[in-house]
Amino acid sequence: MKGKATKNSKIELKVELGEDGIPVRITWIAPGNPNGPGEQECKAMMLSVFDKESKDTLKIDLWTKDMQVVEMDRFVYQTLRALADSYQRATQNTALANDMQRFAVYFGEQTEIVPK
Repeated sequence: MKGKATKNSKIELKVELGEDGIPVRITWIAPGNPNGPGEQECKAMMLSVFDKESKDTLKIDLWTKDMQVVEMDRFVYQTLRALADSYQRATQNTALANDMQRFAVYFGEQTEIVPK
């Protein structure tokens, strides 16, 4: 039996595109944002949703023109670490989550985000 919703929350994303269709500005707003209320600007975003019916993962990955490679390296490194943490919390599969964390560290070392 599904639980009954007792509260709604809305997360808004706004993407401003240049003439070439590439994002020039990405902003988001959400209640409970640790950075405070109001619109927050970011340089990149990754959104994945798991479709209830098709069981497929649908993704939107965007970054602005001014996102530097070293920033993308850091963004991917932090995302990999967070993904491993989320996987651990959701599945309790500590061994595989630890393997994912080890890959994140390897990625961080290869991109020089993490000192070897």
